[in-house]
Amino acid sequence: MEHLPHPDTSTISLNCGAITISDTRTTETDKSGKLIQEYLSRDSHKIMAYMILPDEPAQIKSQIQQLSQHPGIDVIILNGGTGIAPRDTTYDVIEQLLEKTLPGFGELFRFLSYQEIASRAIASRATAGIYRQKLIFSLPGSSNAVSLAMEKLILPEIVHLVKQMKG
Repeated sequence: MEHLPHPDTSTISLNCGAITISDTRTTETDKSGKLIQEYLSRDSHKIMAYMILPDEPAQIKSQIQQLSQHPGIDVIILNGGTGIAPRDTTYDVIEQLLEKTLPGFGELFRFLSYQEIASRAIASRATAGIYRQKLIFSLPGSSNAVSLAMEKLILPEIVHLVKQMKG
């Protein structure tokens, strides 16, 4: 018998930022960024900021720091740059910024990914945590990975996590 946590029945609308990290995507070709926004909007969350940044550590860090100063933003979801290619630097930037990590997010994401893409899942450095009272998720750039993370992990827990973070 499967045991699930008690349902969170609150209908809080969170303010979110979405960032795509890519050297090649444009607003027209950014399927993963659009998916993040669609999933959040479907759950009545608001998109306060959306942008595409090149995989340049200084720009990624600067933009996260700027968004984290926005008092209305609760959550920032990034996609792209979580692999191990030389240009994949998102994880490295996020890891340095996070004040608290949620190791279970990356672990569960890789477990669920393994069920879909087998051992290739080990190359993902998806991560999550808290930076300046903002919940941060960093996902691979693949639209399948984004859908998996949003459906199975982020949307079911995002309101609960923000409530926990804010105390």
